[in-house]
Amino acid sequence: MTIDPALFAAALRALTPILFAALAGALCQRAGVFNISLEGTMLVGCFAGVAGSWFSGSAWVGVLAAVIAAAAFSLILAVGHVTLGADPIVLSVAMNMLAVGLTAFLLRTVFGAQGSFSDPALQGLGRVDIPLLADVPVLGPVLSGHSPLLYLSWVAVVVLAVVLYRHPWGLRLRGVGENPEAATNLGVDVARHRYTAIVVGGALCGLGGAQLALGNVTLFAENMTAGRGWIAVVAVMLGLAAPVGVFLAALLFGLAEAFGFRLQAVGLPQQAADAAPYVVTLVALFLSSRRIRRRDEAKGTPTR
Repeated sequence: MTIDPALFAAALRALTPILFAALAGALCQRAGVFNISLEGTMLVGCFAGVAGSWFSGSAWVGVLAAVIAAAAFSLILAVGHVTLGADPIVLSVAMNMLAVGLTAFLLRTVFGAQGSFSDPALQGLGRVDIPLLADVPVLGPVLSGHSPLLYLSWVAVVVLAVVLYRHPWGLRLRGVGENPEAATNLGVDVARHRYTAIVVGGALCGLGGAQLALGNVTLFAENMTAGRGWIAVVAVMLGLAAPVGVFLAALLFGLAEAFGFRLQAVGLPQQAADAAPYVVTLVALFLSSRRIRRRDEAKGTPTR
């Protein structure tokens, strides 16, 4: 059996936007906020990244614009839920709908385009060839030659894991998510920690959007996130909101997406290939629910 480096390299590229969004969801989950606005926030990052790159002529200005715009967009959830006490699920659904309409409107207003915008002058993120590793058979083509944001996403997994499990701020954040009343009694500012988690999560979604629009491709298309934010929500659930677990779950979906494109290349209808990640999502949710049910039965906990 031969290993196809191109398939695994494509899986890593497909993984990156999902991973950034899933890390954002995991951070919010640890703060006690169930954030399902990842899809819309990432879409805002996609548009802002392309706009920033187009007007400045620099892809990195586009990345910065994506981060700022997505973080600002996430303030809707922060203010609405933390300050005003609105339901985060309702707010998140409204944010996803707003993002679709807002980016479509701005596409027509800013670029005068309909459906999508691309231009040869639009600057995308380059590729990084890692010295020595690039020459290693099999591993070189898989791990080298990707967008800088792909490697940054791996660093983000490590940083988030260290912060959540080793840094005092992360320990307090987990306390806020597990028992906000006890955290308040110990002098922890619950609102501030939740604001920080939501806004930092928004910035991570912005990085995911920048990778999708400037790294994987170099264009903006209406609703180009195409459900990746929802897949990220599932990755948070499967990974139990732990950075490493989220990475492994996102990697599974990245492989499914890359495999779907490969099936399309050999003649499978596009609709069937596009459905591959969502089939994997349903199977993963089914297996996860069975695992949780068996664990609850073993503990004697009533199953919901």
